[in-house]
Amino acid sequence: MKIDIWTDIVCPYCYLGRRRFELALEQFEHRDEVEVQWHSFELDRNAEPVTEHDLPGLIAAKYGTSREDAVAQHERLATEAAAVGLELSWRTARHGNTFDAHRLVHLAAEAGGPQLAGRAHDRLMRAYFAEGLAVGDREALVGLAPDLGLDAREVREMLESDDFGNHVRSDEATAKMLGITGVPFFVLDRRYGVSGAQPVEVFAQALAQAWTSKDEEREPAMSGGGCGGCGPEGCGGACSA
Repeated sequence: MKIDIWTDIVCPYCYLGRRRFELALEQFEHRDEVEVQWHSFELDRNAEPVTEHDLPGLIAAKYGTSREDAVAQHERLATEAAAVGLELSWRTARHGNTFDAHRLVHLAAEAGGPQLAGRAHDRLMRAYFAEGLAVGDREALVGLAPDLGLDAREVREMLESDDFGNHVRSDEATAKMLGITGVPFFVLDRRYGVSGAQPVEVFAQALAQAWTSKDEEREPAMSGGGCGGCGPEGCGGACSA
Protein backbone atom coordinates (compact mmCIF):
# COMPACT_ATOMS: atom_id res chain seq x y z
CA MET A 1 0.00 0.00 0.00
CA LYS A 2 1.30 3.43 -0.89
CA ILE A 3 1.03 6.56 1.22
CA ASP A 4 1.60 9.92 -0.46
CA ILE A 5 2.29 12.84 1.88
CA TRP A 6 2.43 16.54 1.00
CA THR A 7 4.32 18.77 3.43
CA ASP A 8 6.45 21.87 3.66
CA ILE A 9 9.77 21.63 5.50
CA VAL A 10 9.08 24.69 7.69
CA CYS A 11 5.48 23.85 8.56
CA PRO A 12 5.24 23.00 12.28
CA TYR A 13 2.03 21.05 11.79
CA CYS A 14 3.82 18.96 9.16
CA TYR A 15 6.60 18.26 11.67
CA LEU A 16 4.08 17.18 14.30
CA GLY A 17 1.84 15.36 11.82
CA ARG A 18 4.75 13.41 10.40
CA ARG A 19 5.70 12.11 13.84
CA ARG A 20 2.14 11.18 14.76
CA PHE A 21 1.76 9.35 11.46
CA GLU A 22 5.04 7.51 12.06
CA LEU A 23 3.84 6.38 15.49
CA ALA A 24 0.64 5.04 13.95
CA LEU A 25 2.60 3.28 11.22
CA GLU A 26 4.91 1.66 13.78
CA GLN A 27 1.83 0.04 15.35
CA PHE A 28 0.33 -1.04 12.02
CA GLU A 29 0.62 -4.79 11.50
CA HIS A 30 1.18 -4.42 7.74
CA ARG A 31 3.78 -1.65 8.06
CA ASP A 32 6.38 -3.67 6.11
CA GLU A 33 4.06 -3.56 3.11
CA VAL A 34 3.62 0.21 3.17
CA GLU A 35 5.63 2.57 0.96
CA VAL A 36 5.72 6.24 1.92
CA GLN A 37 6.45 8.90 -0.68
CA TRP A 38 7.05 12.53 0.32
CA HIS A 39 5.79 15.31 -1.92
CA SER A 40 6.70 18.98 -2.04
CA PHE A 41 4.41 21.84 -1.04
CA GLU A 42 5.55 25.44 -0.55
CA LEU A 43 3.53 27.59 1.79
CA ASP A 44 5.31 30.69 0.49
CA ARG A 45 7.01 30.43 -2.88
CA ASN A 46 8.06 34.08 -2.69
CA ALA A 47 9.88 33.87 0.63
CA GLU A 48 13.47 35.09 0.74
CA PRO A 49 16.09 32.33 1.07
CA VAL A 50 16.64 33.27 4.72
CA THR A 51 14.75 35.75 6.88
CA GLU A 52 15.91 36.99 10.27
CA HIS A 53 12.44 37.96 11.51
CA ASP A 54 11.09 36.05 14.47
CA LEU A 55 8.66 33.31 13.55
CA PRO A 56 5.59 34.56 15.49
CA GLY A 57 5.97 37.96 13.85
CA LEU A 58 6.07 36.41 10.41
CA ILE A 59 3.04 34.24 11.08
CA ALA A 60 1.07 37.13 12.56
CA ALA A 61 1.83 39.35 9.55
CA LYS A 62 1.06 36.67 6.99
CA TYR A 63 -2.19 35.40 8.46
CA GLY A 64 -3.54 38.57 10.02
CA THR A 65 -3.41 37.51 13.65
CA SER A 66 -1.76 39.10 16.66
CA ARG A 67 1.79 38.33 17.65
CA GLU A 68 0.54 37.23 21.07
CA ASP A 69 -1.77 34.68 19.45
CA ALA A 70 1.06 33.45 17.25
CA VAL A 71 3.33 33.02 20.28
CA ALA A 72 0.62 31.09 22.12
CA GLN A 73 0.09 28.91 19.07
CA HIS A 74 3.78 28.02 18.87
CA GLU A 75 4.03 27.37 22.59
CA ARG A 76 1.12 24.95 22.33
CA LEU A 77 2.71 23.27 19.31
CA ALA A 78 6.01 22.90 21.17
CA THR A 79 4.18 21.17 24.03
CA GLU A 80 2.37 18.83 21.65
CA ALA A 81 5.62 18.07 19.84
CA ALA A 82 7.40 17.27 23.11
CA ALA A 83 4.63 14.79 23.93
CA VAL A 84 5.69 12.68 20.92
CA GLY A 85 9.43 13.09 21.44
CA LEU A 86 10.10 16.08 19.19
CA GLU A 87 11.92 19.31 19.92
CA LEU A 88 10.29 22.38 18.42
CA SER A 89 12.52 25.36 19.16
CA TRP A 90 10.45 27.99 17.42
CA ARG A 91 12.35 30.88 19.04
CA THR A 92 15.53 29.99 17.16
CA ALA A 93 13.94 28.88 13.88
CA ARG A 94 15.33 30.73 10.85
CA HIS A 95 12.51 30.88 8.36
CA GLY A 96 13.10 31.02 4.63
CA ASN A 97 12.37 29.66 1.19
CA THR A 98 12.07 25.87 1.00
CA PHE A 99 12.37 25.26 -2.75
CA ASP A 100 16.00 24.07 -2.56
CA ALA A 101 15.29 21.89 0.47
CA HIS A 102 12.51 20.18 -1.47
CA ARG A 103 14.88 19.67 -4.39
CA LEU A 104 17.32 18.02 -1.99
CA VAL A 105 14.66 15.52 -0.92
CA HIS A 106 14.09 14.64 -4.57
CA LEU A 107 17.84 14.19 -5.09
CA ALA A 108 17.85 11.80 -2.14
CA ALA A 109 14.92 9.91 -3.66
CA GLU A 110 16.83 9.45 -6.91
CA ALA A 111 19.96 8.34 -5.05
CA GLY A 112 18.36 5.95 -2.58
CA GLY A 113 14.65 5.64 -3.20
CA PRO A 114 11.78 6.44 -0.83
CA GLN A 115 13.70 5.44 2.30
CA LEU A 116 16.55 7.89 1.71
CA ALA A 117 14.05 10.56 0.72
CA GLY A 118 12.27 10.02 4.03
CA ARG A 119 15.57 10.24 5.86
CA ALA A 120 16.39 13.51 4.10
CA HIS A 121 12.95 14.92 4.85
CA ASP A 122 13.26 14.04 8.52
CA ARG A 123 16.79 15.45 8.79
CA LEU A 124 15.78 18.74 7.20
CA MET A 125 12.84 19.16 9.52
CA ARG A 126 14.92 18.41 12.60
CA ALA A 127 17.62 20.79 11.42
CA TYR A 128 15.08 23.59 11.04
CA PHE A 129 12.89 23.00 14.09
CA ALA A 130 15.44 21.73 16.61
CA GLU A 131 18.79 23.14 15.50
CA GLY A 132 18.03 26.59 14.11
CA LEU A 133 19.42 25.73 10.68
CA ALA A 134 18.26 27.93 7.81
CA VAL A 135 17.01 25.45 5.20
CA GLY A 136 16.98 28.20 2.59
CA ASP A 137 20.76 28.58 2.94
CA ARG A 138 22.49 26.48 0.28
CA GLU A 139 25.71 26.19 2.27
CA ALA A 140 23.73 24.83 5.19
CA LEU A 141 22.10 22.26 2.91
CA VAL A 142 25.48 21.19 1.57
CA GLY A 143 26.62 20.74 5.16
CA LEU A 144 23.83 18.23 5.75
CA ALA A 145 24.94 16.00 2.86
CA PRO A 146 26.99 13.55 5.00
CA ASP A 147 24.00 12.99 7.30
CA LEU A 148 22.02 11.90 4.25
CA GLY A 149 24.63 9.63 2.77
CA LEU A 150 25.07 12.04 -0.13
CA ASP A 151 28.21 13.53 -1.58
CA ALA A 152 28.58 17.20 -0.67
CA ARG A 153 29.93 18.07 -4.11
CA GLU A 154 26.95 16.39 -5.75
CA VAL A 155 24.56 18.34 -3.51
CA ARG A 156 26.32 21.61 -4.31
CA GLU A 157 26.21 20.94 -8.04
CA MET A 158 22.50 20.14 -7.84
CA LEU A 159 21.75 23.32 -5.91
CA GLU A 160 23.65 25.43 -8.44
CA SER A 161 21.62 23.90 -11.26
CA ASP A 162 17.91 23.70 -12.04
CA ASP A 163 17.78 19.97 -11.32
CA PHE A 164 14.68 18.61 -9.62
CA GLY A 165 12.87 21.92 -9.81
CA ASN A 166 10.39 20.26 -12.15
CA HIS A 167 9.84 17.54 -9.53
CA VAL A 168 8.82 20.16 -6.98
CA ARG A 169 6.47 21.85 -9.42
CA SER A 170 4.98 18.49 -10.44
CA ASP A 171 4.20 17.68 -6.82
CA GLU A 172 2.54 21.05 -6.39
CA ALA A 173 0.53 20.63 -9.59
CA THR A 174 -0.71 17.25 -8.39
CA ALA A 175 -1.68 18.79 -5.05
CA LYS A 176 -3.71 21.42 -6.87
CA MET A 177 -5.39 18.78 -9.00
CA LEU A 178 -6.40 16.89 -5.85
CA GLY A 179 -7.70 20.05 -4.22
CA ILE A 180 -4.96 20.11 -1.56
CA THR A 181 -4.52 23.68 -0.37
CA GLY A 182 -3.07 23.04 3.08
CA VAL A 183 -0.50 20.76 4.66
CA PRO A 184 0.19 18.24 5.96
CA PHE A 185 -2.02 16.13 3.71
CA PHE A 186 -1.91 12.34 3.55
CA VAL A 187 -3.32 10.25 0.71
CA LEU A 188 -3.63 6.56 1.61
CA ASP A 189 -3.79 3.99 -1.17
CA ARG A 190 -4.65 6.79 -3.63
CA ARG A 191 -8.17 7.07 -2.28
CA TYR A 192 -8.34 8.22 1.34
CA GLY A 193 -7.29 11.71 2.36
CA VAL A 194 -6.32 12.78 5.87
CA SER A 195 -5.72 16.49 6.44
CA GLY A 196 -3.72 18.01 9.27
CA ALA A 197 -1.66 16.83 12.25
CA GLN A 198 -4.30 14.40 13.43
CA PRO A 199 -3.97 12.31 16.61
CA VAL A 200 -2.14 9.00 16.34
CA GLU A 201 -5.44 7.17 16.73
CA VAL A 202 -6.91 8.87 13.66
CA PHE A 203 -3.94 7.87 11.52
CA ALA A 204 -4.13 4.31 12.85
CA GLN A 205 -7.80 4.11 11.95
CA ALA A 206 -7.14 5.51 8.47
CA LEU A 207 -4.36 2.99 7.85
CA ALA A 208 -6.61 0.12 8.90
CA GLN A 209 -9.48 1.34 6.75
CA ALA A 210 -7.29 1.86 3.70
CA TRP A 211 -5.76 -1.60 4.08
CA THR A 212 -9.11 -3.33 4.52
CA SER A 213 -10.55 -1.79 1.37
CA LYS A 214 -7.39 -1.60 -0.76
CA ASP A 215 -8.64 -4.20 -3.27
CA GLU A 216 -12.02 -2.58 -3.77
CA GLU A 217 -12.87 -0.35 -6.72
CA ARG A 218 -10.96 2.88 -6.32
CA GLU A 219 -12.54 6.20 -5.43
CA PRO A 220 -10.88 9.61 -5.83
CA ALA A 221 -8.80 10.81 -2.89
CA MET A 222 -10.51 13.24 -0.56
CA SER A 223 -9.47 16.81 -1.03
CA GLY A 224 -8.81 18.99 1.97
CA GLY A 225 -6.74 21.56 3.74
CA GLY A 226 -7.51 25.23 4.12
CA CYS A 227 -6.45 28.35 2.29
CA GLY A 228 -4.63 31.29 3.74
CA GLY A 229 -4.07 30.43 7.37
CA CYS A 230 -2.67 28.21 10.10
CA GLY A 231 -5.45 26.52 12.02
CA PRO A 232 -5.48 24.00 14.83
CA GLU A 233 -4.30 21.16 12.61
CA GLY A 234 -2.42 22.57 9.64
CA CYS A 235 -1.23 25.45 7.55
CA GLY A 236 -2.79 26.64 4.32
CA GLY A 237 -0.94 28.16 1.44
CA ALA A 238 -2.27 30.41 -1.26
CA CYS A 239 -5.10 28.71 -3.13
CA SER A 240 -3.35 29.38 -6.41
CA ALA A 241 -0.22 27.49 -5.34
